Amino acid sequence: MEQREKMFSEKGNWYKGNLHSHTTNSDGRLTPEEAVLAYRQHGYSFVCFSEHDYYTDTRKQFDCEDFIILPGLEASAYMFDTTGIEQMPEGISLEQGYVDMTMENAKKLLQQGFIPSRIKTHHIHGILGTEAMQKAAGDKVFRENEYVPFCVYFNQWDGREVAQKLSDSLKERGCFTTYNHPIWSRVDMEEVRDLTGIWAIECYNYDTVNECAEGQDTVFWDAMLRRGNDIMGFASDDNHNGGVFPDSFGGYVMVKSEKLDHENIVSNLLSGNYYFSNGASITQWGIHNNKVYVQCDGAERINFICGGGIGTSKTVMAENGIALTQVEFPLTGRETYVRVEVHDMQGKTAWTNAITLEK
Repeated sequence: MEQREKMFSEKGNWYKGNLHSHTTNSDGRLTPEEAVLAYRQHGYSFVCFSEHDYYTDTRKQFDCEDFIILPGLEASAYMFDTTGIEQMPEGISLEQGYVDMTMENAKKLLQQGFIPSRIKTHHIHGILGTEAMQKAAGDKVFRENEYVPFCVYFNQWDGREVAQKLSDSLKERGCFTTYNHPIWSRVDMEEVRDLTGIWAIECYNYDTVNECAEGQDTVFWDAMLRRGNDIMGFASDDNHNGGVFPDSFGGYVMVKSEKLDHENIVSNLLSGNYYFSNGASITQWGIHNNKVYVQCDGAERINFICGGGIGTSKTVMAENGIALTQVEFPLTGRETYVRVEVHDMQGKTAWTNAITLEK
């Protein structure tokens, strides 16, 4: 069995970041300036402004020695229920099955009072990739302040095909992609499970956790891992700062990197040199002598989640109020992958990515 003794690099520093964030450039309440100030004050080193269907690149404005911006956008596709709508807006037909939502079409729908029910959505991030990814994309790389039309489907769609096409289109433009909040999006497992080429799936979304308790889930992630889909996970805020409930500083990634710049942070994200959390911490983990181990600041319980047959996963719990700081879990050789969840004494959680194992 392959031994991967230290999953986090020994060199470098830990940098805290939010990969899912909205400002007044879309439907957020804070200006980019206000958002940057707030996140810097809370110890963050980077933020992605992932505005809805709108690519922004504010690096020249905000990048400094201790804080950087990851340019990106949150691209969308929607399925609408048109039940009870007797007449479609002028120029739009149900028979065509979908419409590209250009600015012109969006204004047309609003002007004619067309407000059908959204029954499903795909929200997929495109985050500007490495220099090599940008070079491969050539002149297709997103331009600053570029609006990206999204598709609206009526009553039915091939959900997997729609999501795959959306992710692929973002990658063609120099981005790496994430799949966001699948539970909140009302998608079915088969629409997500076999997607390819997506870097990570959002397992914890602080906004939707507090809005409607639909923001924390690893079922989709494990379903993909069990299919052999080598996909990572992440936690984020998805903050809009509306003031009705807290949605900032509650979900983040911790990246180990030798430098705080775009190339190094993105490269370490893509290579898995990070963990994600809503408050707990992990200092190191890996496989040594056919045992998975994890080191942390203090945990009430640690879950070793494994692919393979029933009974391959295991939980270790603290006894007599003594916090766990290092735990080992022997592998049997039947596991197809292993990932770790650390729950600290305050009920917060940190997640590792998965190590794929060969039988």
